[in-house]
Amino acid sequence: MPLELVPLCTMRSVPEPPVDLGFTTAGQRYMVTIKEARWEGERLRASLKPGLPAGDWMIISPDGIAHIDIRETLETDDGALIYVRYQGRRDIGKVRDGIPAPIYITPLFETSDPRYAWLNSIQAVGRGTPDERSLVYEIYELR
Repeated sequence: MPLELVPLCTMRSVPEPPVDLGFTTAGQRYMVTIKEARWEGERLRASLKPGLPAGDWMIISPDGIAHIDIRETLETDDGALIYVRYQGRRDIGKVRDGIPAPIYITPLFETSDPRYAWLNSIQAVGRGTPDERSLVYEIYELR
């Protein structure tokens, strides 16, 4: 049975400049604070919850692959809180026609709000591309 991709939302994320921790035993570690994020779709409309940390604990391996590790807390437009974490990969050395390689992510959600409990049971996937100051992801529910 083939996988089905059901549109969930578009997410725009605005990161702060990364802090380079240098080469660790895991690879080159970057700490990136997420300054803004907006998740916008028919079933999910949310932004970063003010006052809570949101960031990427990224590692770049010696082969040039960025290992994404992001955690953030969202507040929906109708007041629900949703914790989301996503991991992913990006080949930072790969550029085609001047366009950097896309970022692939796998968001997982946690919430206690019954209106959004359906998020607790889904696996999402997404593909992101950078623009001038942000990253824009198209996110889908896998079925």
